[in-house]
Formats: sequence, C-alpha cells, structure tokens
Amino acid sequence: MKLKLGIILFVLFISIGCNSKPPLNEQEKAAIHIVKPNEFKEKSVNQIIIDIRTPQEFNQGHIEGAININYFDRSFIEEIGKYDRSKPIFLYCRSGNRTSSAAAKVAKLGFNEVYDLQGGIMNWSKENLQITK
Repeated sequence: MKLKLGIILFVLFISIGCNSKPPLNEQEKAAIHIVKPNEFKEKSVNQIIIDIRTPQEFNQGHIEGAININYFDRSFIEEIGKYDRSKPIFLYCRSGNRTSSAAAKVAKLGFNEVYDLQGGIMNWSKENLQITK
C-alpha cells in the first residue's frame, strides 16, 4: 500500500513538474496590458500589430496593418523576436484565448509593452470596427 502511494505521488510530482511553465515575474506581468477594442485601435496607430491566428483565419479578415505570425508555427518566438523589444507590440487572435499565452511568451522575451486585444477580433467586430480582407 505504501509503495503504491509512493509511486502515485512520484508520478504526480513528475507530471506536474514537466508540464508547468515558469510563472511570469513582476516586470513581465506589468508589461502585459489587456485592452478593449477601442483602446487597442487608438493605441496601435503606427505600431506593430501582430495577428497570431492561422493564415486561413487571417485571410478571412484582419485588422488593417496587422502582420500574420501564426502562434502554432514553430518559428513563432523567433519571428516575434525580430521586433524591437523597447517598442509596444499589439497582439490579437480570434477570441483572446491564444493571445493570453502568446502575450506571456512575448513578455518573457523582454518586450516592455505588450497589448492584448480583449476578446480578440470577435470582440473587435462586435464594436463595429473595420476589418480588412
């Protein structure tokens, strides 16, 4: 019985340790700003806007001036890393789910200002903001 419990605890400990991501430090947390569509639109003028959706989603419609870097591509971090970390970067996806984890990765890269569009492009559309095809 003790051996079974020991094995179960060992497996649980290993699985938790392998799957957990290091938490964001205070500076990384402070770098991420979740903003509503109108604020995103206002602040992103002449800034870097990254659409992290798939190319198929991007081609269905995107925010004007956005660059498509697919979050699921192996080169995602490498591509994002090519931008100036001292300048703001604006991220969005379809509904906001992918962006929350992408924003954390981008902040870990050392970007000082990471803007996450709350609710993604779906929320942008609800606010009747322009989408480009």
